Order: sequence, then C-alpha cells, then structure tokens
Amino acid sequence: MTQGDGPVALVSAGSRGIGAAIVGRLAARGWDVSFGYDRDEHSAREVERAARELGARVTAVRVDMADAADVTAWARRARDELGPVGAAISSAGIVRDRPLALIQPADWRAVTDLDAMFHLCRAAVSEMRRQRSGRIVTVSSMVGVYGHAGDDLAPKPGIAGFVKLLAGQVSRYGIQVHAVTPGPVGREMTAIVPERTHAGLTETIALRRFGSAGDVADLVAFLLSDESSVMTGTVREVRSPIFAGAP
Repeated sequence: MTQGDGPVALVSAGSRGIGAAIVGRLAARGWDVSFGYDRDEHSAREVERAARELGARVTAVRVDMADAADVTAWARRARDELGPVGAAISSAGIVRDRPLALIQPADWRAVTDLDAMFHLCRAAVSEMRRQRSGRIVTVSSMVGVYGHAGDDLAPKPGIAGFVKLLAGQVSRYGIQVHAVTPGPVGREMTAIVPERTHAGLTETIALRRFGSAGDVADLVAFLLSDESSVMTGTVREVRSPIFAGAP
C-alpha cells in the first residue's frame, strides 16, 4: 500500500457502533483511516469494505487497547502504510451499570476508558509532534460532565479532565484535543435500558429523542475540520440532558 495525499486518522473500536459511524463519516470526507478492533473480525471487514467503497484507503487492525506497546505499534503501522497521522479518535468503552458498593474489580477494569484513551493519545502525540499538527478526539459520556445517580462509576469525569490538561500541554505543537460526550445513542447503548424506562429517560433529553451514532460521527468530523481550527480543550455534548443542577 502506498501513501497518498489524504489526511490519515486512527479510530479505536471502529468495527461497530459509534466507532464504525466515525470511520464511515471520515472516509466520506476524504480521510484515510486505520481503525482498531478487538474480536469481531467479521464486522471489522464489513466496515473496512464499506469505507473503501467511499474511496478511502482503510485498514482494519486488531489492537489490544489495554496494551501500550500494541497501540504504539498500530500508530506506527498506520504512519508507514498510510502516511503521517493527522487525527486520533478514541471511541473504545463499555458500560457496567453498578454503584461503587457493587462494582467488582473486573467490572472496573472493563469500563475504564482511561487506559485505552491514554495509550492512544500518547501514541498519537508522539506521531503528531513530528509534523507539529494534529487533532485528538475522545468519545466519553454525558456522565463525564454532570454525573448521574443511575450510571456506573466508570471514570468518565476523568476523561474530561484529562482532555483539558492534555490540550494545554500539546497546544505548542499545534495539536488540538477535544472530548465528545454523547448520551445514550444507537441500539447497542439503548439496549441496556429496559423498555419501560425509555419514556422516562427520553424526558431527560432536551430534544426528547435518542441520538444516533451518526450524530456523534458528525460532531467528530466537525472537530477535525477547518471550521474548528481555533478550538481546543472543549467538551462537546450530543443531545444535552436536563439533569437536575446542570448549568
């Protein structure tokens, strides 16, 4: 595979859900994409095929996001195969809806987005410093902004804080950093909500409807575009909730 002139993006968890939507949106907007996946190779190949049909150069790579060396090797492979990395999007994460008293160590490790995000950000910054430019976007959760009594105790607020600190550290290299915090979106996330509670949960959403993975992908694409060139360190919401006490 030869290097082209298009910008190159890394997308974690790109085989389904929000990650797959981001891969497709970026491919449609002229990005070449290397996306990581965990186990579902069939879905990964389907996403890869669909993105290639949009004219992008795309590679699907099995990556252990909890392994720093594996993530670094992935970033270097993307650079070697596609070209300099211009963007990195961290969208890996799952939900375990338990309070502190009930959450088990295995659950905590499973929902901890911080490791995956940290490894990807560090690998991306290492690549981007060379060209003194780049964009990093992490996909977090609305809980990272407001918190919510019914949500898991995953370190979502830590993601928002991490993004703001990282933005300050890397701005001198021309690197911009953002977090996107969607509420429940798509079938995979809303499937954890019992049907009888859907109506009540919908009432906490300003537009009275669930968003979609495409909505999140649109916002990520905006944050990677020239229209957001003067922004960094922001936490951008998708489907703002009406939580009590929220500003």
